[in-house]
Amino acid sequence: MKRLNDMLKTLVAALALALTPMLATAQENAVTTPDVAAVEVQDFSIGDPAAKVQITEYASFTCPHCANFHATVWKDLKTNYIDTGKVYFTYREVYFDRYGLWAAMMARCGGEMRYFGIVDVLFDTQKEWAASEDPNVTVENLKKIGRSVGMDDATLDTCMKDAAVAEAMVARFEANFKADGIEGTPTFMINGTKHSNMSYADMAAVIDEELAK
Repeated sequence: MKRLNDMLKTLVAALALALTPMLATAQENAVTTPDVAAVEVQDFSIGDPAAKVQITEYASFTCPHCANFHATVWKDLKTNYIDTGKVYFTYREVYFDRYGLWAAMMARCGGEMRYFGIVDVLFDTQKEWAASEDPNVTVENLKKIGRSVGMDDATLDTCMKDAAVAEAMVARFEANFKADGIEGTPTFMINGTKHSNMSYADMAAVIDEELAK
């Protein structure tokens, strides 16, 4: 619990410092804790909410294994199960580092209609936008993705500098992570049962078994 609380504070502090480099020295010891209870953080889902199989994926935008799942499994999963109404899929963001948090903030900035499209871009181009050790370069890379889907700089700046939202996101991640006993990414909750990373064939077998019940 203490480790996760420390992570929360570190991520929010890092967000403020990296997005306002000119004020870094002044803010380093002056990061405040917003009222997270006043900020609502939603999960994003796709498919039929009444589907017999409910899948929740825990993933980080900076996780290579998550990007590989997206590249090798996601398209077929969406086409064969989500788009056909058999699966309702929920994506839950995990923040192991500040880059992953910032990517999630940018993705959420696009709203529900754009969210999964932005997720596609983030995973497809993970090696490019997350490659720099300079946080300011990474922020600019993420803003470029935001611009590519129609967001302007003013909107992106407002979203990505919102420390209250950042802390609420990490607090929600912390609660969900603990509640489901998640230890790594990607992890899938399929009708309430936890599964580690798997191939499309293995996931399809689990889904088909649930559909047959």
